[in-house]
Amino acid sequence: MKLSSFQKDKILSYLSAFQKFSHEAKEMIASSFNVKHFREGDFLFPGEKVCNDYFFVAEGVVRITAPNDEGRDITYFFIGEAQLCTILDSFNAGTVTQSRIQACCAAEILVINKNTLMSLLTKIPSLGNVLDQINQHRLLDKIRLKNAFAGKDSASRYKLFLSLQPDIAYRVPLNHIASYLDVTPQSLSRIRRNVK
Repeated sequence: MKLSSFQKDKILSYLSAFQKFSHEAKEMIASSFNVKHFREGDFLFPGEKVCNDYFFVAEGVVRITAPNDEGRDITYFFIGEAQLCTILDSFNAGTVTQSRIQACCAAEILVINKNTLMSLLTKIPSLGNVLDQINQHRLLDKIRLKNAFAGKDSASRYKLFLSLQPDIAYRVPLNHIASYLDVTPQSLSRIRRNVK
C-alpha cells in the first residue's frame, strides 16, 4: 500500500532533519516506501534469514529481539515512532541472523526493500550519507542507554528507563521491558508497584 500524505510527511521530515532534499528527491524517496500495519506481537522481520528491509516506525513501538544461549527471548532495544530500523549487519552483509524485529503494540510501518533502496541511492547518492548518519546516531543512542543502566540495581534501572524512555515504557508489554532490563517479569511487577 502506498503512503498517505501524512505518512510521506513523517518520513520526509525525519530524513530532512539530516539533510535537505529537492522536491523531486522527496517524491522519489516517498514513492519508494510502502506502508504495512502490524498487530502487537507480529514480526516485521522474523529472523533466521537475511534482513532485506529497512523499516520506519510511523506509529507504534517495535523491539529488536533474539534468543539467548538458553533459548530465552531477549529484548535488546526498543525503537519508537519516527525512527528507522533494520538488522544492520544482516542488511549490509547479506548474512542470516537470529535477530528479529517485533511490534510491541499496534504499529504502522513504512518499508523499503534493499533492491529499491540501492536503486534509489544511485539516483540520490546523498541519501546514503543520511542513512550512515542515522545509523551512527542510533548506535550512539544504544551505547548511551546501555551504559546508563550498567551497574544499577533492578529498581534503579526501571526508574531510569521510565525517565529516559517514557514514550515507550507505558506502551509495551511488561515481559518485554523485563527482558530489556534483565529482570524477571515477577520482579519487575513488584518494582512497578513500589515505584507508583
